[in-house]
Amino acid sequence: MPKQMAAIGGADAVLGFSALGLDARPVDDAQTAEQVIFELARAGTAIIFVTEEIAEQIPQTLQRYAAQPYPAIIPIPSGLQSKGLGLKQLKQNVEKALGADILFGKEG
Repeated sequence: MPKQMAAIGGADAVLGFSALGLDARPVDDAQTAEQVIFELARAGTAIIFVTEEIAEQIPQTLQRYAAQPYPAIIPIPSGLQSKGLGLKQLKQNVEKALGADILFGKEG
């Protein structure tokens, strides 16, 4: 039975997730990340956390899965400083669903 959540990114960023029961998949490049996301999606993984560095390299893959209910692919920071991709994606999804930016108070 596949795990319900997984983490993809550099080894130093994702291996700690295995201690939390997630399927940790270290990847070094965009092609491998896309292949792992495809495998996880086919296996029925519900949530896939992707480090921001990898997410920046695979925008078409993220867009493809954004139109589907599962898996939810969520960018996460991997280092000391976030690039803000996760928050930006969350903001866009909220605006799309509600027609207004309830996070920052601007109407869409």
